[in-house]
Amino acid sequence: MLPVTLVTGVDTPARDTAATELLLPGTVLVEYDVRGLAGGSVVRIARTANGVIDREVITMGHPCVSCAMRGTLVELLRGIAAVGRYDAAVVNIPAAGDPEALAAEITRDASGELQVSAVLAVVEASTFVADATGEELVRDRGIPTAAEDNRALAEAIVHQVEYADAVLVAGSSTDSRALAKALNPQALHIENVRELAGGPLHDPATARARVEPGTISAPLREENGPVRTFLFSSDQPFHPERLYDALEDLVDKTARGKGTVWLATRPRERLGWDSFGTNISIGVLGRWLADLPADRWPEVSSSHRARSAFEWHPEHGDRASYLSFTGVDLDIWELERRLNGCVLRADEEVSSLTDPFAPYLEGSTAA
Repeated sequence: MLPVTLVTGVDTPARDTAATELLLPGTVLVEYDVRGLAGGSVVRIARTANGVIDREVITMGHPCVSCAMRGTLVELLRGIAAVGRYDAAVVNIPAAGDPEALAAEITRDASGELQVSAVLAVVEASTFVADATGEELVRDRGIPTAAEDNRALAEAIVHQVEYADAVLVAGSSTDSRALAKALNPQALHIENVRELAGGPLHDPATARARVEPGTISAPLREENGPVRTFLFSSDQPFHPERLYDALEDLVDKTARGKGTVWLATRPRERLGWDSFGTNISIGVLGRWLADLPADRWPEVSSSHRARSAFEWHPEHGDRASYLSFTGVDLDIWELERRLNGCVLRADEEVSSLTDPFAPYLEGSTAA
């Protein structure tokens, strides 16, 4: 079985350097030249320490980095494995590529021939904090991507770090290293790619759980210099108008926010909060366990079921809000005050409330 390391990162020079350092004797490095993406073509190159062994121009009807890699990458890696003279493969994923989708495809389509041994996220120390807490879009950075890719740069970079089995901060920045560790404390945080040597790090289920919407595993409070993580919980629903009005302030200086939201005007829908930098997404995750027959409980994430088993409310069941926020120079006490102020008060009637979230959640009602 051929071990495959996926190298990801939005900073191309830093990522390229790390991928090249992994090109040891007996290793094949697969790279993509995406400069022609807008015209519908990508050049894929496979090389060893001795030179290029494969070069192919991939044409697409839809100019998308992930589209260019899906399907053809597994076929190439299978061919490399079949030769029998290579010890490992490294895939340098272009900045806009999705490591989670590629890892899943390799695991699903070639689990008998290939093994994802590690997903390495590489971040540039000098820009990481600003990128992870800002509002710039991927395309604004000049990164080749699909025309309809409206992701924030913060979403791309934070997702890469969260999903990764190992994180390399290229350069010197205490704040960047602390933020990377806070975003993914389970990862192996390395200073040199050679530290990846050893057994496989990647476990698909564990990696998927780290990025699953609605899932949080943060401590109540944690500080590492200016980098702070805060966990908020409430067994009472949010007032929709006050929460909506507070959104901008709640994500100020944050790199990541995630969790589960109970909104007073949507009592039967378990909502998920995902924020990357100043960009917020709130969507329907499904039904609350309290509203589902026991035979449908497996539809709900295992992390939510585990939390509910310990914190089941005699009246509300698993209905509750759990939110985790990680950022730099967060005013945790102010954040807690604002969130508490968004909770529905005992004297407020739900029937009199309007729901400003309704236009964004329309059509995504839980089944």
